[in-house]
Amino acid sequence: MSEMPTVLVTGGAGYIGSHAVLALRDAGYGVVVIDNLVTGFRWAVPDDVTFVEGDISDQPLVRQTLRDHGIKAVMHFAGSVVVPESVENPLKYYHNNSAKTRDLIESVVAVGVRHFIFSSTAATYGIPEESPVKESTPQRPINPYGMSKLMTEYMLRDVSAAHAMNFCALRYFNVAGADPEGRTGQSTAGATHLIKVAVEAALGKRSHVSVFGTDFDTPDGTGVRDYIHVTDLAAAHVLALEALMARPEQNYLLNCGYGRGFSVLEVLDAVDRVTNLKIDRRMEGRRAGDPDALISDNRAIMAEFPWTPRFADLDQIVTHALAWERKLTEIRGE
Repeated sequence: MSEMPTVLVTGGAGYIGSHAVLALRDAGYGVVVIDNLVTGFRWAVPDDVTFVEGDISDQPLVRQTLRDHGIKAVMHFAGSVVVPESVENPLKYYHNNSAKTRDLIESVVAVGVRHFIFSSTAATYGIPEESPVKESTPQRPINPYGMSKLMTEYMLRDVSAAHAMNFCALRYFNVAGADPEGRTGQSTAGATHLIKVAVEAALGKRSHVSVFGTDFDTPDGTGVRDYIHVTDLAAAHVLALEALMARPEQNYLLNCGYGRGFSVLEVLDAVDRVTNLKIDRRMEGRRAGDPDALISDNRAIMAEFPWTPRFADLDQIVTHALAWERKLTEIRGE
């Protein structure tokens, strides 16, 4: 019987959640996953991890799960993540990301779970006035996705002030790559992440890669983003859990990125390098609301947690993403 605490991972059959499950399991924690499998995949959860198919807004189910497994902490990844869809269908995002999370937090408080780690986003900053972006940079979301996540940050802040619960909200920058051991990766059909799209194109699953905007105020005119390897991001969640347990009166609101950026063309060059191919690039107009550059100031997380990124190399991120894309072809029998 493990003496390590057991953690409930919501959305643990999804992209980032499944990597967090592996990181927790590899660190010796007990893990229970709840996922409604709307966008997640049952095969992404290891066989030795308890899996509950259900929705985080199903309070009787969630409370029973928390009690039955003696859950000590929740890592919350469940939600909708496509920015353009959030603009077209804001009510879906306020329902899935805000209202359902409110139900989840209520269950957590009712059962007396003490620690909550939340998958937030740099989209809460909107188009920031400074780069790199600090945690103190004003949060002015420009789409319902970012706003729905910011509303959760506010809920957690208020609930932790009123109840015996502390939290960490990690504001992700551009998450990419896949588990280096090939156990899981970005598996969503029609994903919009640049590196995912580019490796799909390299393997002939897409005809080309669209480059949205070549007139940004950046060295090569294309948008610059801070790409973080999903395995490094998952490791930061385990460290956040340890910090919350060690300091139960402390909350954390932290950026999670590498503090440096690459342009769209630099990313595509990396994919060309790794694959020894030339992806077809189509130059198109800008998308509404795309900032010129979005780079994290990551000094706070480096100071608060003993976090040492292991995969902060663009070619390595692409290599892992490509390996997973090939494996996904086998899984799906394409």
